[in-house]
Amino acid sequence: MELWQEMVRDSVHTVDHVVEKFGIDRKTAEDLDEFFQARINPYYLSLIRYPGDPIWLQCVPAKVELEDLDAEEDPLHEDEMSPVPNITHRYPDRALFLVTSQCGIYCRFCTRKRKVGDYEKISMKGLESAFKYLEQHTEIRDVILSGGDPLMLTDTMLEKILQRLRQIKHIEIIRLGTRMPVVLPQRITTKLVNMLKKYHPIYCNTHFNHPWEITEESSKACTLLADAGVPVGNQMVIMKGVNDDPAVVKELMQKLLRIRVRPYYMYMADETKGANHFRTSLETGLKIAEALRGHTSGLAIPHFVIDAPGGGGKIPILPNYVLHMDEEEIILRNKTNGKKPSKTSPNGKPERKKVEEPVLEEV
Repeated sequence: MELWQEMVRDSVHTVDHVVEKFGIDRKTAEDLDEFFQARINPYYLSLIRYPGDPIWLQCVPAKVELEDLDAEEDPLHEDEMSPVPNITHRYPDRALFLVTSQCGIYCRFCTRKRKVGDYEKISMKGLESAFKYLEQHTEIRDVILSGGDPLMLTDTMLEKILQRLRQIKHIEIIRLGTRMPVVLPQRITTKLVNMLKKYHPIYCNTHFNHPWEITEESSKACTLLADAGVPVGNQMVIMKGVNDDPAVVKELMQKLLRIRVRPYYMYMADETKGANHFRTSLETGLKIAEALRGHTSGLAIPHFVIDAPGGGGKIPILPNYVLHMDEEEIILRNKTNGKKPSKTSPNGKPERKKVEEPVLEEV
């Protein structure tokens, strides 16, 4: 058994664990376990600094979850877009391939908690029909392995899936949607990345939500992936009490670049059963987006998006920088918040004063 597997085995997981470790009332702990079980591995548990901190909120079950049971179980309507088990086909040329129900931790804000942790909901039995669907649909050029977390599979099982996908000629790109570099970085080993190198191009999208998650261990995991030629992108969810502060997000994005992780998406939290206490206003997201633009490197600025249900997909949300526009000029607000607006002409080029050409005289 590898170290990461031992850590999963030693996770806070049962009702007894939750009661003893976090002082939660037993009846509440039992109700929470029935709603959505806990799993907090020893590594991620060690990142908690005090009760209710940004790490605690992401992983420790809370009574407030039980006050929100009328919300949607499937906020993105993924099940409606699932033509065969284990496949979600929301976009024309991309498909989501669910390969396991298990995760390194169970995030309390999970939008797929209706399936995560349930072997019956995401079953290995569905892999063959999923492969056949991908083979038949030649418009699919990009496959995202997800779940659960695909890196909960052993190297051997993961490689079997990658081998099969690489036999499908029209699939150009394989992506790993994994939180393991963040929550259980011990999973990212030299053996794993050497295997991944055989199946390029492979990309990885991970999920850092707070600067405290960038540790020596998670930095090493991201370095191993990057050195193996696997580009790593980050998808952050804005959550109340976790990262709904422009300064926190700016720190996170800048630190991500230092470990070669590219900020990719910044999401409004989905309306999810048991997780709406995390949701913030749209204005909060716009405030964060404005605090980044012009105040840090463009590399550190993710796309701020709302993920719409069904086939709607990700809708980019931008602050309004156009103050005035007519046939003569466009006035744009910049990072000075309109104190010194910039002018440009309708064709998009900055207005310039006409300068007389100098007269050259023969000597």
